[in-house]
Amino acid sequence: MPAMPNRWKPNVTVSAIIERDGRFLMVEENTADGLRLNTPAGHLDPAETPIEACVREVMEETAYSFTPQSLVGIYMNRFVRTRTGADITYMRFAFTGLLGQHHAERLLDDGIVRSVWLTLDELKASAHLHRSPIVLQSIGDYLAGQRFDISLIQADPSIYSAPAPTQPVPGNAPATLDEVLAHDPA
Repeated sequence: MPAMPNRWKPNVTVSAIIERDGRFLMVEENTADGLRLNTPAGHLDPAETPIEACVREVMEETAYSFTPQSLVGIYMNRFVRTRTGADITYMRFAFTGLLGQHHAERLLDDGIVRSVWLTLDELKASAHLHRSPIVLQSIGDYLAGQRFDISLIQADPSIYSAPAPTQPVPGNAPATLDEVLAHDPA
């Protein structure tokens, strides 16, 4: 395989699958491809875990508090951006959990037209307007009862601060794994 000029890094996103009385909380948003439907979703920001990102995105896009309780799945998809022609891959962490208080006074994120509650039949009928094929796939997995413990997602405290430079191995310390194992009394 030829050397790549840049390391491939999929865009990490999060989404929330929120059901109430047989309806799912969706957002209608303006995109470069026109008006689209999506679960409340967005990008992972620096110094933020996927769980924290999900809480933030639901608030920004729907004005609801949300507490993730389970991971429904981790999904990847790839497409070419209409506007730029860029080849983009997304890795989405889809959560479900408890819907909290609605903060009606709160403005929604730029580009979000409104939040709307839709039935599964309405979602299927509007599939051509979905932002991604992952929308129906993740809702289907949710309806099938797929749930994973969110403790699967671990974040080292280092994500919350600027990284320290890698320290060189001290001159008198073993420099290779073989040297370390040769000196290990266990």
